[in-house]
Amino acid sequence: MSETEQHNVQQSVQQGAQENLSAHHTRQHSTQQHGAQSSPSVRFTNATVTRGHRVIWTDGNFSIPRGTVTAIVGTNGAGKTTLLDVELDLLHLSNGSVEVLGLPAGKANEKIGYVPQNYASDIDSNITAEQSVRLGLDGTRFGIHRMSDQQRDKITQALQLAGIENHRKLRLSEMSGGMRQRVAIAQALVSDPELLLLDEPLANLDIAGQRDLVDVLAHLAEDLGMTIQIVAHDLNVLLPILTGAIYLLDGHPHYAPIGQMMDSELLTHLYGTKVEVLKTVQGDMFVRPDPHVEPENRPIHTHTPAEAARFHSDNKPADDNARQMEVR
Repeated sequence: MSETEQHNVQQSVQQGAQENLSAHHTRQHSTQQHGAQSSPSVRFTNATVTRGHRVIWTDGNFSIPRGTVTAIVGTNGAGKTTLLDVELDLLHLSNGSVEVLGLPAGKANEKIGYVPQNYASDIDSNITAEQSVRLGLDGTRFGIHRMSDQQRDKITQALQLAGIENHRKLRLSEMSGGMRQRVAIAQALVSDPELLLLDEPLANLDIAGQRDLVDVLAHLAEDLGMTIQIVAHDLNVLLPILTGAIYLLDGHPHYAPIGQMMDSELLTHLYGTKVEVLKTVQGDMFVRPDPHVEPENRPIHTHTPAEAARFHSDNKPADDNARQMEVR
């Protein structure tokens, strides 16, 4: 068989596996739709969270429809990751209740795929992408364990969904940050979740890596109907796929469709700095800080090339003025 024929056969096999998985998720999504209006993916009722004697947020009253992509936004320390912890029952409410996929928090965790914030740095970098994804099936069991054909197929399908099937034998140490994030998503997908939770998956990725990852999420949401929640700081790269947002404002979590969220006054209040929402002629929206509200005569900390070169030289400045210049 020629290389061209081998390539065509491989493509056909991969396409068949992809279609089988897509059909499975489509059937799963269709089944979920019966009663979806009465059973949202997540429902918070009078929810309050405290850590020690500190109230993180209170009066959480909202629900998130199934089959949606929701951003979780707010300033640092507002309790974005805390909200995911509550949904996973890793942190208990001090008041109120939360239902996830129609059950009390923690009772439906086997139907949830979770990608924590520090996955790419915390996971053992000596294992391969395939081994990492297998952990989503085997837990933390290492060593020699026979893998069934069904398990092998599920791993392949998850790798394909994340767009890294051709890199399954690479060690994580050989992958970029963006590729490792895809491995994390594949691990979360291998158990066929109904709900996917991602804690700042775009952090530390360059623009190309962010766009590639958003493309993967777009496929999961649009083609497979998966419900996704994403903790994020920057909405811009996610806007094309978002249907709504949970925003933590004034000590309370709120939910709004993305069209209502894209309000300059609301975002300004949320982030504590003037924010503009701009819309292009193509209909695309994006958010940016407003440079016109910066105070006049605000000092701009810049350095000449000569000053910058001194930071990288072995000749460290000895005088106090020079030291102040370094840390300015």
